[in-house]
Amino acid sequence: MKTLIDLKEGEKGLITGLDGGHGFINKLEALGIRKGVVIEKKSSQFMKGPVCIKIGACQVALGFGMARRIFVKETGRK
Repeated sequence: MKTLIDLKEGEKGLITGLDGGHGFINKLEALGIRKGVVIEKKSSQFMKGPVCIKIGACQVALGFGMARRIFVKETGRK
């Protein structure tokens, strides 16, 4: 199973699952990140830095720890 960390820059993925408790899931849902949503990985930093993603018209930066707990199914490039 792939995580958001495994996607390359410019790749899109369908969110298939979130690994966390209610607080973690609620925080992500407030950002528009939920199961069934397609996201695009815009960039990531070397050595566990933040991961920037695009959801619709919005861009969001997530920490490495959060990004590795978001499971995705790769849907291709933009």
